[in-house]
Amino acid sequence: MPDSHVVSSAIVIFLLSYLIGCTPCGFLIGKFNGLDIRRHGSCNIGATNVRRTLGRDWGVLCFFLDFLKGYLPVLIIGRGLGSMTAIGLEWGAIFAAFGTVLGHVYPCWLNFKGGKGVATSLGAVLGVAFWPVLVGAIFWLLSFLRYRIVSVASMVAGVAMAFSALVMRLADHDKMHWPAVFLLIILAALIIHRHKENIQRLRAGKELAFGKIRH
Repeated sequence: MPDSHVVSSAIVIFLLSYLIGCTPCGFLIGKFNGLDIRRHGSCNIGATNVRRTLGRDWGVLCFFLDFLKGYLPVLIIGRGLGSMTAIGLEWGAIFAAFGTVLGHVYPCWLNFKGGKGVATSLGAVLGVAFWPVLVGAIFWLLSFLRYRIVSVASMVAGVAMAFSALVMRLADHDKMHWPAVFLLIILAALIIHRHKENIQRLRAGKELAFGKIRH
């Protein structure tokens, strides 16, 4: 049986991180500009739709805020509280990362309809392990330059992060632990799941390339 202090620490870290992840940065940016971002473009609150609807600068700001929303809870809540409680630093970071990404994807303030989790996942994973993020960023860039479709690049990056973590674990046990590998596999699956409508449009040849506007 897990120690009650470990369980309570995990729950607290997860819930605090989830609530921070629920902060709908794209939605708030839209409201600041006098519109509901959920009624424009792809109707998503993520950085891609913010850029498409409000312009590059607002899109970059949204991506940066969503990234920080993933990174800071892992750094402060996960590692900070984790190191001071029974759960420990590593598991604290894992629960914080999972919590903040779920908060972004399923925010309680917006009827659990949030973003697709890419920027927040990048930030959260960076708080857990650096190298998978670097690999994911490289594959995102290569895929984007090849296809010019953000959704494709995002899904490729998610899978690349998970695969690189698995390879690192198998190659050197000291550089990557199984909890982090499982976290990245779950996040990759979540990113792909959240892009299911994009996948349908890709199959139909209707997914927009970067810079084009959905009418």
